[in-house]
Amino acid sequence: MQFTWDDLQFFLAVARTGQLSMAARQLRSSHATVSRRIDRLEFALNVKLFERNSRGYVLTAVGQRFIETAERMEAEAERLHADIASGPLFHRGVVRLSAPEGFANFFFAERLGAFTASHPNISLELVTIQQIMSLSRKEADVAVALDPPKAGPYFCEKLGDYSLHIYGARHYLEKNPAVVALDDLLRHPFIGYIEDMIFAPGLDYLGDVHRGIRANFQSSSIFAQLTATRQGLGLCVLPHFIASRYPELQIVLPDTVELRRSYWLLCHRDLRQVPRIRGVIDFIFEAARTGQSLFLRP
Repeated sequence: MQFTWDDLQFFLAVARTGQLSMAARQLRSSHATVSRRIDRLEFALNVKLFERNSRGYVLTAVGQRFIETAERMEAEAERLHADIASGPLFHRGVVRLSAPEGFANFFFAERLGAFTASHPNISLELVTIQQIMSLSRKEADVAVALDPPKAGPYFCEKLGDYSLHIYGARHYLEKNPAVVALDDLLRHPFIGYIEDMIFAPGLDYLGDVHRGIRANFQSSSIFAQLTATRQGLGLCVLPHFIASRYPELQIVLPDTVELRRSYWLLCHRDLRQVPRIRGVIDFIFEAARTGQSLFLRP
C-alpha cells in the first residue's frame, strides 16, 4: 500500500495538535477520518508513528524523525502552490499564534480585521494562556515572546521595545501619601504578578523598581492587574501602550522609573518559509513597525 500527500497532511495535523479532534477541526474533516488516515499511513510505512494514551497522540522516535521530512515536503508543496498562484490571497491553512496577553489583547487583536482582509484564506488561532507554548512540540506555529530562546532550531527576531512605568488611579493618588522618591513607594500597596507563576523573566518587574516592594494583590493576568489599578487598589507597573489608554491613570515618578522590555517573534526554523507562516510573520512585523510609537512613552 502506498501513501499520498493527503496522508502526510493528516499526519502533520495530528503531530502538531496531539489530538484527533483538534486535527479534524483544522482539516475540516471528522475524527473517524483522521484516525483512519493515520492507521493507513502507519500500515503503508510499516512503522508506528504515534503512541496512543489518555492525553492523546504522542510521536514515537520514528515519528519525530518522520515529521522533519513531512514538514519539508509541506513547505515545498506550499511554496510550489504560491509560485504558481502568487500573492497573499493564496496563503491558506491554519496558523496558531501564541502571544502574551498584553500584546495579544491590547495590540494585535485590534488589527485582526486588517489581517483577515489581507489573508482571507488563513485561519488564525490566537493563544494567550499564561504559559510558554512549545514551538518544538508544535503547540504553536508562531510565538511572540518576552525573551529570546537560549537555544534550539528557531528563527528569532526582535519585534521592538516597549516601556513600562508605575501607574496609579488619580483618585487613589489624591487620597494617599505623595510619592516623590523611590522609598515613598514602600508606603503604598502594589499590584503585580503571582511570583511563582511568572512564566518569563521579563515579567519580573517589582525588584527592578525597588528591592523592598512586595505585591499585595497578585494576578497572572495583566488585564486583572489593570482593572485593580483603575479601581484604586494600589500602584502597578504597566506597559505604556496599555495604561496610556486610560486617562484615569497617572504615572508615578515619571522621571525616575522607566523599565524597558522587548517583544521577540519566534517560529520553528523549518516552518519559516511555509507561505501561511510567512504571511503571519510578515504581518506581525509590519504591524509592530507601524505601531512602534505606541509602545514607547515620548
